[in-house]
Amino acid sequence: MATPSVSSFCFVILLCSAAAEALEGGFSVELIHRDSPNSPFYDPSETPFQRAEKAVRRSIARIRGLRSNDEGEPSAGISRIDGEYLINITIGTPPVSIMAIADTGSDLMWTQCQPCDVCFPQVLPLFIPRASSTYEQVHCVSDKCHLFEKTFCNTQGFTCQYSAVYGDQSYSEGNISTDIIGLSTLMGSAVPFPGMAFGCGFNNDGLFGIHTTGIVGLSAGNTSLVSQIGGNEGTLFSYCLVPFFSTSKLTFGRPLGPTPNSPFEVSGSSGPGAVTGNMIIDSGTTLTWLPSDLYRQIEPAVSAAIDLPRAKDPIAGYSLCYTSSGVLKGAPSITVHFTGADVVLNWYNAFFQVKEDITCFSFAPTDDLPIYGNLAQMDFRISYGALLFQPTDCAD
Repeated sequence: MATPSVSSFCFVILLCSAAAEALEGGFSVELIHRDSPNSPFYDPSETPFQRAEKAVRRSIARIRGLRSNDEGEPSAGISRIDGEYLINITIGTPPVSIMAIADTGSDLMWTQCQPCDVCFPQVLPLFIPRASSTYEQVHCVSDKCHLFEKTFCNTQGFTCQYSAVYGDQSYSEGNISTDIIGLSTLMGSAVPFPGMAFGCGFNNDGLFGIHTTGIVGLSAGNTSLVSQIGGNEGTLFSYCLVPFFSTSKLTFGRPLGPTPNSPFEVSGSSGPGAVTGNMIIDSGTTLTWLPSDLYRQIEPAVSAAIDLPRAKDPIAGYSLCYTSSGVLKGAPSITVHFTGADVVLNWYNAFFQVKEDITCFSFAPTDDLPIYGNLAQMDFRISYGALLFQPTDCAD
């Protein structure tokens, strides 16, 4: 079944007009790095290198979370520690603010709701469904219910319920519901989208952190925020990550150009699972994790090109580190060859200063699902739908 268009969601003419105009022209919202000054997680007492170390440790936790997922589903890859980027949305009438993890590796959008049987602590108030005049529960026999994975029918109320378990055994369970989702643009105006389906969680646990309320899935799945906004026009969104710990832009409804790239395929991966589309592009992972056999070919070439003293890995997340501060002198030019496209990286896409005098290669080996991390994505506008990379100064 095709995802409904924006117009088919509309029941208030004013809201439909605002949403349609916004999609036609495109609009941008803030994508808040968890360590930026605009983030509720920001700790001014930490040094940039302490933040860098924690980012790497979160990246390691995320790849381990994927490894522990027996079903091997990319959508179950959320880190046990809060994701790298946050997005502020509103739900309901009157609107209630939600601060959620923005995750390109999953599709379900959910938030904690009252009454809550089991909820992790959060600073923001719980969303109260009965307080929203536009809130509706989804019936278990409706087509919308069947768009979601792992749904079942509550035989008492015949409502559609979901169950999401992530790679680290964090989980959310609740009702599939619909309501107005609001996105605040960079210009300060609000863009409402009526009838958006989301999970209203009443049984949720995991190490999500008190400053988040849930997850906003940004994958290509039918139930993600971007797929629902895109409707029959397709999943059109892009983001441009500012280097390191700042606020970036997430843009909806504005394609970059006419030439799509093919799905990511990792060349040189000799394992039995080396098939087209075998790599996740993930905003929630810092490092880029390559198949071990491919990494073993790359590291010697990188090492041979850099004439600097080797340094001991300070975090156990890298295997190639140098004594260097600031710009890494002699860093080789690295080009990532995807099917149908070559992406030429800047030096800071491939090397990361983790201590005052230590800079490390931000690629690492894995025997599990490869991940293209957010350091390699900085200063590229990355468009989904037709997957495109466009070199950009994202700070502009």
